Amino acid sequence: MKPIYTKNRVIGLLGGSFNPAHLGHLHISKYALNALGIDEVWWLVSPQNPLKPVGGMADYKERSQFAKKITKGNKRIFVSDIEQKMNTRYTYETLDKLQKLYTGTSFVWMMGADNLATFHHWQQWQSILKLMPVVVFDRSPYSFTSLSSKTYQRMRRFLLNNGNYSCNNITPSLRFIHLKRDNNSSTNIRKKLGNKAFTITNT
Repeated sequence: MKPIYTKNRVIGLLGGSFNPAHLGHLHISKYALNALGIDEVWWLVSPQNPLKPVGGMADYKERSQFAKKITKGNKRIFVSDIEQKMNTRYTYETLDKLQKLYTGTSFVWMMGADNLATFHHWQQWQSILKLMPVVVFDRSPYSFTSLSSKTYQRMRRFLLNNGNYSCNNITPSLRFIHLKRDNNSSTNIRKKLGNKAFTITNT
């Protein structure tokens, strides 16, 4: 299945290590497709997150293949190796190159509340906020820490109405989505399943 490259489309970008991918990733992706006016979601599998230790990180190919297994049958969710191909280390580099590569396509950056809480530690985080709209999905237990974060305080004046699809091309902008929580966590899955984390489709 090939991603949508045509102009005048809205593409949600969900980046991460996917170590392993789980149904929580699928949960927020489906919500974005069904409720936020997003045409397709790309999972950007990171070769190595600069903020995460190399130890405990599964092989890139294994993480990517398992993500494809999780999304099998979902024609509007695409597991992408574009970060590996472009050899980008930081998210802002990836997003900048994507926008230049796919002119006329509207991109939306998607992340969980755990990432919002630490977003100000990302390289060039202010640049990311200027590049494209940001959608944050509530995730326990990060609700309060994320809403008191440096990034949220900076962006709160740019909060959007979650039901207004036409805002998908407004930058800077932030949506904070409260939805039914999925308690899956890559860390907890690895602790629970060990070396079976990439062989069992977690529920």
